[in-house]
Amino acid sequence: MEGLLSEQNREWRARARQVAESVVRPLAAKYDRLQEYPWEIQKAIAQAGLFRVWIPEEYGGAGGDRTLNLCIVVEELSRACGGVGVLFAVNALGSFPIIIGGSEEQKRKWLPKIAAGETLAAFCLSEKGSGSDAVSMRCRARASGDAYVIDGEKKWTTNGSAAQLYTVFAVSDPQSKSRRISGLLVEKGAPGFTFKKTEDKMGIRCVPVVECHFRGVRVPKENVLGGEPGYGFRHAMGTLDYARPGVAAQAVGLAQGALELALVYAGQRKQFGQRIIDFQAVQFMLADMATKVEAARQLVYTAARAADRKLDNLTRLSAMCKVFATDVAMEVTTNAVQLFGGYGFMRDYPIEKYMRDAKITQIYEGTNQVQRVVISRALMKEATLLSDMLEKYVPKEVQYVLAEEGLPAEVAAAYSVPATKE
Repeated sequence: MEGLLSEQNREWRARARQVAESVVRPLAAKYDRLQEYPWEIQKAIAQAGLFRVWIPEEYGGAGGDRTLNLCIVVEELSRACGGVGVLFAVNALGSFPIIIGGSEEQKRKWLPKIAAGETLAAFCLSEKGSGSDAVSMRCRARASGDAYVIDGEKKWTTNGSAAQLYTVFAVSDPQSKSRRISGLLVEKGAPGFTFKKTEDKMGIRCVPVVECHFRGVRVPKENVLGGEPGYGFRHAMGTLDYARPGVAAQAVGLAQGALELALVYAGQRKQFGQRIIDFQAVQFMLADMATKVEAARQLVYTAARAADRKLDNLTRLSAMCKVFATDVAMEVTTNAVQLFGGYGFMRDYPIEKYMRDAKITQIYEGTNQVQRVVISRALMKEATLLSDMLEKYVPKEVQYVLAEEGLPAEVAAAYSVPATKE
């Protein structure tokens, strides 16, 4: 793996791993139990400069392969705690809309603060009745003088209540089909902007997931993403293309961490007079787990490189890496629990947390079922392009069909049907 990464990639990995091992891993179980935001971990991440990784250099970021470096850092943090992995990555999700579609003024105002770890960001897209179906959102933003007024609710806001800046997507023109939705930048503390239910989650418990309520929240027009309404859906979908490799990297980190714990435990646990790692069945199980983790990692890195180079096939690769890596994470973490036996089911052992944290990766930022729809649609377009080139090489079989008429006389007589009319 070393030879496939640049010196900068390796530096970010080393920096992230140092934070993960010295700060995150010792505190992971504590904040999982408390279900509280780990501000001491956030501070350590900021002090290590990790929030700079996905921000463009001209706005205080690190530059280089920003998406790939983001994935590397997310993977390392998630290897120690999946909750901390998303606690970090969700700031990229919240700020990608500004990077992709923000005005120059918006970028200069917000991105340096995010890069420094002074401002945390969140992404408000989903609602109770519109998860994967974002177009059906009901949150409204109506123009009112020099501002927009937001009314509605947003569900599943990761980093909600902890973040200071929220990228909110709302219907600004209900009559339009192509420019119905706008993105708006809303600051925590704006009058009428409140947090209601905080979710009690199975996993990723150290990062809050909340309902955001908007009641007459006035947002100045200069906070409309990009300075022009109507492009919110485009900005949201573009954001998810860039952010999904980060979710996939979280999954890879969880799978890698679970695999490492399983390797250590299997090398210590003895049954029938020998270590369980000496049983061929266990060896094969570990071999399959390791192979799938590495395959997932390479697909994630490929998608990240495609994002950094703005390749046309990013949407497909982003969906592919998200599907594959998160399915692998669920399989590997579940198998790791199995290798721990009864101890794997116990809270005082670290492995069960990996399985709980892994499950959500198959669901958020687009369920894996929806990602398969995205992939299949891309393949159907590809099939159309390939048909002219390959059609002549595919044999065509013609089925003989017995019709009621139009047959030669001898065939018609055999089947007692009318013969061909002269």
